[in-house]
Amino acid sequence: MAVDLTNAALAPTESSSGNGSAVAVSTTRTARKARAGKVFTRRSKNANTQPLPTKSDIYIFYSTLTGTSEKYASHLQATLSQHSQLSTRGIHTQNLDYLDDLDTYFVAPARFLENAVYLFVVPSYASESPLDFFTETLKDTYNDFRIDSRPLRNLGGYAVFGLGDREGWDDDMYCYQAMEVDKYLGKLGAPRAFPVGTGNVSGKANDEYEEWIKHLIDTLTDPASVGEMIDIGDSDDEGIEAENEEIDNAQPASLRLSKATSAKDVIDVEDMGLIIEKSRASSDLTTRKEMVGQDTPTYNALTKQGYTIVGSHSGVKICRWTKSALRGRGSCYKFAFYGIKSHLCMETTPSLSCSNKCVFCWRHGTNPVGTTWRWQVDPPDLILKGALEGHYRKIKQMRGVPGVQAARFAEAFTVRHCALSLVGEPIFYPHINEFVGMLHERNISSFLVCNAQHPEQLNALDQVTQLYVSIDASDKESLRRIDRPLHRDFWERFNRCLDILRNKTRQRTVFRLTLVKGFNASEVLGYAKLVAQALPCFIEIKGVTYCGTSSATSGPNGAFKGASKDSLTMANVPFYEEVREFVLQLDASLKDLGLNYDIAAEHAHSCCILIAQKRFKIDGEWYTHIDYNRFFELLRQGVEFGPMDYIAKSPSWALFGSEQAGFNPEDERVVSKKSKAYKSERLVI
Repeated sequence: MAVDLTNAALAPTESSSGNGSAVAVSTTRTARKARAGKVFTRRSKNANTQPLPTKSDIYIFYSTLTGTSEKYASHLQATLSQHSQLSTRGIHTQNLDYLDDLDTYFVAPARFLENAVYLFVVPSYASESPLDFFTETLKDTYNDFRIDSRPLRNLGGYAVFGLGDREGWDDDMYCYQAMEVDKYLGKLGAPRAFPVGTGNVSGKANDEYEEWIKHLIDTLTDPASVGEMIDIGDSDDEGIEAENEEIDNAQPASLRLSKATSAKDVIDVEDMGLIIEKSRASSDLTTRKEMVGQDTPTYNALTKQGYTIVGSHSGVKICRWTKSALRGRGSCYKFAFYGIKSHLCMETTPSLSCSNKCVFCWRHGTNPVGTTWRWQVDPPDLILKGALEGHYRKIKQMRGVPGVQAARFAEAFTVRHCALSLVGEPIFYPHINEFVGMLHERNISSFLVCNAQHPEQLNALDQVTQLYVSIDASDKESLRRIDRPLHRDFWERFNRCLDILRNKTRQRTVFRLTLVKGFNASEVLGYAKLVAQALPCFIEIKGVTYCGTSSATSGPNGAFKGASKDSLTMANVPFYEEVREFVLQLDASLKDLGLNYDIAAEHAHSCCILIAQKRFKIDGEWYTHIDYNRFFELLRQGVEFGPMDYIAKSPSWALFGSEQAGFNPEDERVVSKKSKAYKSERLVI
């Protein structure tokens, strides 16, 4: 039961270590002592990756002028003391305003503080306060070249909660001192145990505080292991973060897997006739080989690329937009187009195998390939359980990332959407309908992407929230060059899938066009004819994402326009202006064919634009978003329903031509220094 903190009795500032002795206080603050002697070399500012200790001292620091922060600190101490699973040597409260020697705790921590956990409850005042001295001490310590650049690296962890009043304060000043404390503790090497929390004293501060404490305790009692912590710097330099992001997504070393492994590690389907015959001869799927066995080159490559392998043929990976949304820096285009918040979305696949080797594949050919399922089959409940666990484990790793919002961090532990995409072909999984049904039972929406090469599975697919078909070319030869399909009858399969899509009138269907300059960015009329064949509800046009040089991109006839003989380069990535021009031409071609489509929404930050059937435009307003509660309600009723039965109105900022260009104004748009320099120099062709 939550305690009414506004009426809580003032607790004495004393240690709970067992001896009951009061902590000495002094009204005289000593200046930080100068440190002479050895000059320390400033090392990398990456976050400490040690795990939180299972048994250590916890220090609760607070600063107060009115006594409010002291009440909150005392309540935190009492709550932690009552938690049976929290093993500590002692829980102490310290008033920062009267702490005799800040050096002992924050400049050159004493040995008894090794593995200690620091928790802070700090207010924000418009006027000068004792807390300002503390924050200045942290800043001076960080900027003093004579002092070890990471003196707090041996702490077990830290977390900060700020108290403030939103009334009359600008957003950037609300709880600003808590943000400063959180920022500089990280810069001084302390590992962030949990994102900074905030409480509005003129609103629901008590509830916000209780929620923060709850998730803080979950973190302290279930710490991430050393190998699972994310190594992310606390620098303000967005260029450094951009480099970390690039490393996280590209993993250049793994891109050379095809050169580093032998023929027996990566085998083409054409060379596996004997294996396929043997697998077909066995009627028991459990006797077949694993698709991705542990310690295999494929397993190691995908793991290095950020995947968590689930079972023997599934995977889950946290999207960069999920990381962005957790930090309040924007969600992906699915939020602008369909109302999916990225921090509530899990990206997974029940099949890491694919029947294509696309030139723009993010995995650069390191994933398994095949035209028939010849591997063991894991049950859908095992896959879903493992995917959720893997996703939540990756979310938990984000706790130490600067800027992560505590509220969104807490929300992220309840997945509400599932993007069945990533590498591989989700529809290839033999029990895909059962898997999707389990998602829906948990009120998790399903967005399934297929590559139009499995017509039988597509025809047998049950209701999903939204069904995607990748349309990467408009004619047979272009499709062969871009997707490099393994099926010999790939073009016939492609067209059968389009016909099936046209008949799935009770599904929200989507064409996904990925534009690659020099490959498929000039086939406007051909795409319009494919739209006329399948009549999808929506058409997404997106510029290809560059994910590093791939040795898997050379075509059957050598080099292609805009690419070297064996590489997809940045020259193949269209600028947003080029994608926009393509969309305008496609829209005109659709109208010339008498098709009832129009441009609905955009997300310039993903280089993506949405065309929709005009039936989703009601009384001049677009309704491309989804009413997810209504979707699950219709499913539970067991009645037949169609795309128009669970629509929701699109926000004005998401519409094509809006000033925000699809970026949610509630989020903060951050452009890295590298991006600014690049955009200022680029030439649009």
